[in-house]
Amino acid sequence: MRRRIWNRIRQEFGLWSLAAPPGIVVLVMVILIRIIGGMQYWEWMLLDTMLRLRPEEKLDERVVIVGIDEKDIELIRQYPVPDGTIAELLTKLETYKPRAIGLDIFKNVPVKPGEEKLAQVLQQNTNIIGIEKILRPGEISPHKSLSAEQVGFADLRHDKDSKNRRYLLFTPNPKNDNEDKYSLALQLVTKYLDAKGIKLQSGKNDPNTIMIQGIELPRITKNFGGYVCLDDGDSVSVRNFGKYFRYLRNCKDDGGVSILMNFRNTSEPFHVLSLHDIINGKVDAKLLRDRIVLVGNRNISAGDIFYTSALPSLKLRGQIYGIDYHAHVISQILSTVIDSRPMLNTWEDMGEYTWIFIWGFLPIAIGRLTQSVWRNIFSVGVAVISLFTCGYMMLWVWGIWIPVAPSLLILAVNGVGLSAFAFYQHDKLLRSQINERQNTIQNTFTLIHNGPLQTLAYGLKHIRAKDIPNEQLIGQFEKLDQEIRAIGEFLKLQALTKEESLRLGSGLILELNRPIHDLLYEVYSSTLERQDFECFTTLKVKIRNFDPLDDKYLNLEEKRGICLFLEEALCNVGKHAQGVKFVEASGVYSADKYKLFVKDNGSGIKSNVENKGTKQFKILAKQLGGEFRRESISPRGTICELSWTPTKEL
Repeated sequence: MRRRIWNRIRQEFGLWSLAAPPGIVVLVMVILIRIIGGMQYWEWMLLDTMLRLRPEEKLDERVVIVGIDEKDIELIRQYPVPDGTIAELLTKLETYKPRAIGLDIFKNVPVKPGEEKLAQVLQQNTNIIGIEKILRPGEISPHKSLSAEQVGFADLRHDKDSKNRRYLLFTPNPKNDNEDKYSLALQLVTKYLDAKGIKLQSGKNDPNTIMIQGIELPRITKNFGGYVCLDDGDSVSVRNFGKYFRYLRNCKDDGGVSILMNFRNTSEPFHVLSLHDIINGKVDAKLLRDRIVLVGNRNISAGDIFYTSALPSLKLRGQIYGIDYHAHVISQILSTVIDSRPMLNTWEDMGEYTWIFIWGFLPIAIGRLTQSVWRNIFSVGVAVISLFTCGYMMLWVWGIWIPVAPSLLILAVNGVGLSAFAFYQHDKLLRSQINERQNTIQNTFTLIHNGPLQTLAYGLKHIRAKDIPNEQLIGQFEKLDQEIRAIGEFLKLQALTKEESLRLGSGLILELNRPIHDLLYEVYSSTLERQDFECFTTLKVKIRNFDPLDDKYLNLEEKRGICLFLEEALCNVGKHAQGVKFVEASGVYSADKYKLFVKDNGSGIKSNVENKGTKQFKILAKQLGGEFRRESISPRGTICELSWTPTKEL
């Protein structure tokens, strides 16, 4: 038992050592491609897809947008909107007592009339936050009347596919490393939380990030989820691998804090009002009290438009106004701190690559267990759905972005490709070897059954009857010895040569490459000449007729089986057909079928027990796509028939 187990283990190990390496190579290649950034676009695309498929969320009432749209511009009849109108808007908003107002309009250049009025409003209301642009190219200064605490930068960085998925909360001043610059969203969130007595702190686990009420905002590092060596500077060509790996090794965090966007997934995430709604007083005061109000352009002509695929119901498909983008960031931070809505985070590198390895190894195991093309495709399909579901649930419920794209690629290539093919081919080879051994055992049994066993049965019968001299019995057993030795020599010769041959019980060796009807004549003649079948001695009439048969659709094993069928049927006549006077062996066409049969007028079938020969010929008939029958005929006798359609491709 123990030896059998060890043999099984060795066999399994040998199978894996031959079939698994292609799958492991694919796994390693995908990991290397991800390490150098080749999977970023796929991972970004799947991230957007999973964010887009999340259930719809409710509106966030803490953030209100006052958007200057095309209708406002038509009524004002001036663009850019003059400073006096902006001042009037801000003054009106202050009467509703919002906690903070974000003015998402660059005011570095005065727009007459009303520039002094705007300056006065900005100086008198410290809860108004203006904007500047600090990153190259095209830096833009804030309004000169705003203090440093009233300014937030509005720079939005995009990824290499031009989509916006990140938001920079603060960064060192590009002109002065000792000074930090804060974003518009962070300045507004700080104002809002200050009123609640909540202060922003440095993180404990990550001192470089922001912590609010014990919650650390997940900071995008140089390798974060699908991002590899995140850098907004010049990219390095992957074609020069030496330079690229040096680039990967030397890239560092820029010192700022960026977060991954977790957009509020709904068609109306915030209340949106127009400029004229506010100025004309057509608004519910409760809508604005203690809220964060964002004022900015919501018209195409302003050009303040950014790109995202993470939201399914944008009015401008794939595009989002800049003011809406800032609103999503504010809502994201407040929802995390107040409502426990998760921000988007990732695993450490070790966790990510362990996950990829598990899903990379899975299709190799599937290929081994299924060993069938269709079962393998079905299993891999289930695995793909399960993988995507895991990624979706992790993102939706816990806000964890896990590496789905590389795992999907490995599943596709390994599951339906290399590993499955390797295991399938190897298993096919093993099955072929097993079938060959089974055929060898079956053919050996047939040789012994139709030769030596018949000689032995003849000798034993006469020993019991004591009706022939001992010298004749000795001759029979010497013949038995010769037949067994001849079979052994034949099997050795067949194993050492590529020639396909068949040895009959009579000792005749047939070359199976000859036409099938010639082989049938040889089988018939050689079998009826045997002296060890007593029923043949009573035969008076022998009929044979084998119509020529186009055997191009028959392989050598099928020709062997047909010849053995004829031999076995004739041997049964010689052994069991008591009193037989007539035997007919024919192969004829009938209704597009070729019927090969042996018919006699002996004593008929005396037992309904299905012997080994009958089982074997039923299997042969199934392989040929035909039928086998063996039955008694009236008034006496037996017919044994094998029929099939010769033109049918097997």
